[in-house]
Amino acid sequence: MSNSESVNKVVEKYVESMKESSAEKVREAFHPNAKVVGHLHGDFLEMSTEDFAEFVAAQEPAEVEYEILSTVVEGTTAAVKIRDKYLGITFLDTLSLIKVDDQWSIYNKLFNVEEE
Repeated sequence: MSNSESVNKVVEKYVESMKESSAEKVREAFHPNAKVVGHLHGDFLEMSTEDFAEFVAAQEPAEVEYEILSTVVEGTTAAVKIRDKYLGITFLDTLSLIKVDDQWSIYNKLFNVEEE
């Protein structure tokens, strides 16, 4: 499997975590030291992987519409832009990934809420 395919598999695991309200899949997709950062309803949010896992687990399982807009892999780092509709909100996520011990994981998620 190519690095791009491996990176996109991690992104798909992230989307599955939201669809299934699975804290465990969040933990599988995100590095333990990752941050999730952005503005939601006018408030600046900064969450750890565990905070985000708990947030996702607290939601009802739901359909998530998503599109991977771009994937760029440079050695052991990658950047993915994804647009996803989750909880009735359309997000544009910029995901930074790192490859450690031959395993890709999301190290940083910056999100922007798009106006409907």
